[in-house]
Amino acid sequence: MTLQGLYRKYENGILAGIVVVCNVILLGICFDIYYDLNDDMMMKDIMAGVYSGVPDGHNMQTLYVLGGLMSLGYRLCRTIPWYGLFLCLCQFGCFYLIGTRLCSLASKKLGKLGMLFLVSMFFWAVCLSHLVNVQYTITCAILSATAVFLFLTTPQGLSTRQFIRKNIPDMALVVLAYQLRTEMLLLTFPFIGMAGIMRWSAEEHVFARENWKKYASVLGIMLAGMILSLSVDFIAYGSSGWKDFRDYFDARTTVYDFYPEVVTQDAYSDDLLALGISKAQQTLLRNYNFGLDDGIDSQMLHRIAEYAKVSVGGAKDWGALLTEKLQLYIYRTLHGGDAPYNFLTIWGYVAVLLTGFLSLRMDKDNKKSRIRGFAFLWQLFLLAAMRSAVWMFILMRGRDPERITHSLYFVEFVLLVAMFLQYLPSVWHRKGILRVMVILVSLMVTGSIGVSIKRVTADQEMRAQVNRDWYAIDEYCKDREDNFYFEDVYSTVSFSQKMFTAEDNAYANYDILGGWISKSPLYREKLARYDMEGADTALLERDNVYLIISDTEVQEQGFDWIIGHYAAQGIAVSVRESDRVNENYGVYQIDRVK
Repeated sequence: MTLQGLYRKYENGILAGIVVVCNVILLGICFDIYYDLNDDMMMKDIMAGVYSGVPDGHNMQTLYVLGGLMSLGYRLCRTIPWYGLFLCLCQFGCFYLIGTRLCSLASKKLGKLGMLFLVSMFFWAVCLSHLVNVQYTITCAILSATAVFLFLTTPQGLSTRQFIRKNIPDMALVVLAYQLRTEMLLLTFPFIGMAGIMRWSAEEHVFARENWKKYASVLGIMLAGMILSLSVDFIAYGSSGWKDFRDYFDARTTVYDFYPEVVTQDAYSDDLLALGISKAQQTLLRNYNFGLDDGIDSQMLHRIAEYAKVSVGGAKDWGALLTEKLQLYIYRTLHGGDAPYNFLTIWGYVAVLLTGFLSLRMDKDNKKSRIRGFAFLWQLFLLAAMRSAVWMFILMRGRDPERITHSLYFVEFVLLVAMFLQYLPSVWHRKGILRVMVILVSLMVTGSIGVSIKRVTADQEMRAQVNRDWYAIDEYCKDREDNFYFEDVYSTVSFSQKMFTAEDNAYANYDILGGWISKSPLYREKLARYDMEGADTALLERDNVYLIISDTEVQEQGFDWIIGHYAAQGIAVSVRESDRVNENYGVYQIDRVK
């Protein structure tokens, strides 16, 4: 086959690939790529062997299938940023798949390039901050949204075998998203189900046996992949140590994510005392340095979680709360706080509504077609009702950070775009209306590019300033490999890390005094490298174990929290500064007062 023949055969993929690569290169020239949150940094450190000294797949956030594969990559070569490459490949790979499918829907090269131009504008105006500051939750949503788009735009008239083969990428994306961030995939699964209902309803004979086989096969393969992934994860975390830690992890998540006031507000102090949680332990729970006290275990956190569910959850006026959250939901949907995500979603509903009615007018002489043509009305209604239920679920739970809300907006908008494209061929010759719609969305998106770039630039400058201390601490500790350093949690929680810098991923001889991996089997392995059993005894008894804390935290909370911890055991201690890291951090030693 000639080069021209190869190009014609793979034109869509080639065009999409060139556009995506150009965008990626420009992105790399303009910005640094960061792990957005310390969660992703910790996951990377665990899988790369930075945390415990050996690459390990038990990162607690992804399922073990994925974590194990990542850790295997680091075992083969520690200097390659496997996890960062994986996240970026997922994100940009999804844009490539969407771009390729869009090109396949356009018959002329100008139309293909126009589609890819709109994808690029969306890339820079809407997704830029999440493509530069990468996190696994958003990446999961991008995988889910791409699966929805590919499934809804699957060509009609395929046999069962062809249909399954065509949707292999969709099913793989869903299973991969489930492995990456299970909770987020389940939160977006109603949109995946909605895509299935819409696609099925578009079949010529909806309840034909062939269609049952098609859709049941796709759903069955997806569920089988998810169940298999979960089974491997269950086996990987099957030891008694990991089972106990998972209980601890779940209880800690319940307390801090859904009832944080129980450990942060003084009003609950007496009740916690009655539960056997001392004042000193309450202080450690409040400032997240609970790793200092081995008495704060899964049983204690379960007591707090159960108390919180009854005293805080049970005391809520759920009727009033429902009204309050419903008002908040309506306000957020219609106002600028979530812009441009919410406005793009509203545009998506309007666009589908307009193209749906225009499509009806084109087929006004075909009664059967007109009856099926009204499907967009019940589909939009069902989608709006379903998305409202999902939103009310997260608002009622009180867990609506941007990484969740932006994910929901993204999946919903992509689904609406796929719906819009279903009706587009019927009204394609109404170029005046289409041009107005394309111009409106182009203006909406491109108008946000400047704001998006300014926001990301300011964020990058802030990260660079904050991270100067982190790199200084990392270098300081590793230069003193005979010592071990415990870090105050609030002093280090704002740090992030560049994905693609020269890293040897060597063992880090430091750890925070709390966090979601604290007290896990990996935590015990980390301490065992220095013959330590716990943070409190090591800080007190070992001359080569130190505490690092920022001057800001010293001013705000002092050292009463650590002095009080030892005082509760009948031990008097003093805190002595032994060194400095940059101008903002002190290195302290805990001395027993004799």
